[in-house]
Amino acid sequence: FIRDRRVTGGMYDDEELSEIREAKASWEAETLDPTLDRHGERNERFATVSNREVDRIYTPEDVADLDYDEDLGFPGEEPYTRGVYPTMYRGRTWTMRQFAGFGTAEETNERFRYLIDEGQTGLSTAFDMPSLMGIDSDDKMSLGEVGKEGVAVDTLRDMEVLFDGIDLAEVSTSFTINPSAPVIYAMYVALADQRGVPREELRGTLQNDMLKEFIAQKEWVIPPAPSLDLVTDTIEFAVAETPKFKPISVSGYHIREAGSTAVQELAFTLADGFAYVEACLDRGLDVDEFAPQLSFFFNSHNSLFEEVAKFRAARRIYATVMEEWYDAEAEASKQLKFHTQTAGQSLTAQQPLNNVARVTIQALAGVLGGTQSLHTNSFDEALALPSEQAVRVALRTQQIIAEESGAADIVDPLGGSFAVESLTDETEADAMAYIEEIREMGDGSVRDGVLHGIEQGYFHREIQESAYEYQERVDEGDETVVGVNAYEIDEDTRPDLLKIDETTRERQLDRLESVKDERDDDAVERALDDLRDAVDAGENVMPAIVAAVKAYATMGEVMSVFEAEYGTYRERIGVA
Repeated sequence: FIRDRRVTGGMYDDEELSEIREAKASWEAETLDPTLDRHGERNERFATVSNREVDRIYTPEDVADLDYDEDLGFPGEEPYTRGVYPTMYRGRTWTMRQFAGFGTAEETNERFRYLIDEGQTGLSTAFDMPSLMGIDSDDKMSLGEVGKEGVAVDTLRDMEVLFDGIDLAEVSTSFTINPSAPVIYAMYVALADQRGVPREELRGTLQNDMLKEFIAQKEWVIPPAPSLDLVTDTIEFAVAETPKFKPISVSGYHIREAGSTAVQELAFTLADGFAYVEACLDRGLDVDEFAPQLSFFFNSHNSLFEEVAKFRAARRIYATVMEEWYDAEAEASKQLKFHTQTAGQSLTAQQPLNNVARVTIQALAGVLGGTQSLHTNSFDEALALPSEQAVRVALRTQQIIAEESGAADIVDPLGGSFAVESLTDETEADAMAYIEEIREMGDGSVRDGVLHGIEQGYFHREIQESAYEYQERVDEGDETVVGVNAYEIDEDTRPDLLKIDETTRERQLDRLESVKDERDDDAVERALDDLRDAVDAGENVMPAIVAAVKAYATMGEVMSVFEAEYGTYRERIGVA
C-alpha cells in the first residue's frame, strides 16, 4: 500500500499554514541569519546514526498532511501509532529482562535467581555457541566454546537444572536461539509436562527467526526453505498447545547490529514477519488464530528521535498491512508488540563506563517509543560477558526510567511533536518502499521475495553498504564516538570482568555422559525414528521432538535428523 497523504483531514488549514510559512521566513531573516553570520553552527550537516539528515527546526508545515484519526488516533486503537494499549505504562511497566547465560545450567540458574531477587520481571536466556548451532558439548566442533558465551544445554536434564526452583507458571522466559529453537522449545514444554504445569499456562518467547539468520546473524543448520517450514511448525504447535507463549520473535536487532540503518532494520524485519504470516496462511492457519502470538524484536540505537519514530512507524505499517494484505480482523492480529534491546554495536571497550549513558538514552528511546519489554546492555559487554555489578546497573537503569524519570507516566509523550511526527512519516514511507521492492522480487509474495533476496545477496549488499558508510564516517571523524575518535584518554579503564571457570566443559561433559549412561537407548532410537518418519511424511515435527527430548535425546541427535534430510547450507557470496 501507499498511504494516502493528501490533505483531507490535516490538522492545519491552508490559511494557518500560509501564516506559519510567513512567520518562519521572517524568523529566518530577522533572528536566525544574524546569529548564523556571527556564530555559525558546530556542524555543516546534522544527521542521525543512520545518516538521515535532520532539519534545524520543524513546524506544522512539516506535518501538514497528518490526519489525526488516520495517522495517529488514540493509544489502543488503530493504527496503534501511539501504542497498543490505552494506558501503556500507567497500567504496568514494560517487562524488564536481562540477558543471562554462561557456563553450566547451575551457574545460570544462580544468575536467574539473583536477577529475580533484584526485581527483574522476565528471564532472558543466552545459549553457548554449540547449543545455538544444534551440536552437543562433546562434539569436536564444540571444543573451546562450551559455556563461553551462554549456557550449555545438551539434554532435558540441563533444562531441569536451569529452571530448578523457578515456577514456570509464574515466570515469563525468553529464549534467544534460532536454528535449534524447536528443540529448546520442546525441552521447555517437556519440563512443564514433567512438573505438571499446564502447557496453556507457559509464558515466554522463542526467538526462532531463521530468515534474519540468513540475512544477518549467520547461524543455520539447514537451508532457508526447510528452515522456514520448521519455524511454521513451531507456530502451528504453539497456537494449539501453548497459547500464551510466543513461538517467534521476528528480529531486527541483529540486522541493525550487522550495520543496517534504522529504516533497513524496520523494513527487513517487517518483511520477514510478513513472510512468516504468508507461510502460516499457506499452512492453512487462520490469520486471527496465529497472528496474536507473533512478536518482534528491535534494536534501540543512539539517535533518540529516530528510534522513537521507527517504533511508531512500525506499529502503523504493521496494522495497515495486516488488514489490507492479509485480511486480519482481530485487534490483536494488527497490534505489533515488540521487545527492545539497547545497541550492542554502540558499546565501546574504551572508557566502558560511558556505555551507561549510551544505554540510558537507548532505553529511554524504547520507552518513549512504546516497547513491551526491554533489555538494557551492561556497560562491560564490549569486553566480556557481563559481571553481576554491570547487570545490576543495567537493570537499575530501567527501574530509574520507570520509577523516577516520569517517562512512563504519559502515553506516547512525544506524539504531536513536529519533529517526531515528520520523522515517523519519513520512516514509514522509506520502509514501505523497501517492503514493496521485496514483494515485487517475489512476484507479489513477500515470503518468496525474502527467500529470493537471501539467495541473490540482496540483503547482504544493502546492509554491507550502510555498514561501510557508517565506519567511513567514524574513521573520518564525521561521526563522533566518545572515547574512540574523540575525548580519548590514555589510562586503563577496564573494569573487573567475569571469568568463565575453565572446568565448565568437563562438568558439562560429565553430565552429558551421565545422561547417556542412564537413559533408555532403545526409547531414544524409537523417538528419533518417529521424528524421521514425521519429517519424511511432511507432518508437524514438534510432537515428535517433544517425545524425543523426553526420552533424553540430545540436541545434536535431534538436529542431525534434519541435517540428514535437508543437507547443510552454503551462502552464495558476491551474487549480483
